[in-house]
Amino acid sequence: MNGAFYIGATGLEAQQRALDIVANNIANLNTPSYKRAEARFSELLAPRDAQASADATTFDALPSMAGVAIADAQRVFSQGELRQTGEPLDLAIQGQGFIELMGPAGQTMLWRGGTLKVNADGYLAASNGLSLKSLISVPVDATAITVDPDGKVHAQAGGQTVDIGQIGLVLPKDMTTLASVGDGLYQAADSADLMDAAPGEDGAGSLVQGSIETSNVQLSDEMVSLLLLQRAYAANAQVLQAGDQLMGIANNLKR
Repeated sequence: MNGAFYIGATGLEAQQRALDIVANNIANLNTPSYKRAEARFSELLAPRDAQASADATTFDALPSMAGVAIADAQRVFSQGELRQTGEPLDLAIQGQGFIELMGPAGQTMLWRGGTLKVNADGYLAASNGLSLKSLISVPVDATAITVDPDGKVHAQAGGQTVDIGQIGLVLPKDMTTLASVGDGLYQAADSADLMDAAPGEDGAGSLVQGSIETSNVQLSDEMVSLLLLQRAYAANAQVLQAGDQLMGIANNLKR
């Protein structure tokens, strides 16, 4: 079997997955706090013994693992632009930190901010209903909530201002240990090292009330990537076509 078929097929699959990643970035262009993903390619090498037995002038002895593949899709955690909304329950992070949320099974989820609300239990929570891990209880007669840049939370209740809690941030030492679980949430691997940090310290950033962090997707960059991947996909398709033509020539040879 002509090895060009295997090489072209792995290339087509890799480029298709990369196209899917770019398409997902473009689809989330207006999703608050969305972090774009980048495809990472890796080369598939034949085992040394198979390479040694291969004829240097043909692809026939190359195994199916030769070619290219997607190693992973890594998130790019660069800062998105902060857009003022004027809504008091909108909260953004100016920096690289994350807010910790309590997951449905008690696990820790990481959140880049968004719209806050008071959940059914009376705790300050994300818009999806997950409580902040700091468990900030909001008085039932609260008429307004204020969040300082350093994370201190105040409420207007009973005609006076009361302190109701502190929002802390965490800063992963290695961003590649974070996995997106959807809905703007991330979960750290078991081996991840999360460093507690007060807002405004240790590079974690500060909190900005009344603002939303926009997506860090740049449409022009994604369109360039889309064009490059389409060309690469077409090139791999031509490899398959060339292999098919060579097989056709071999089949039509007359003795």
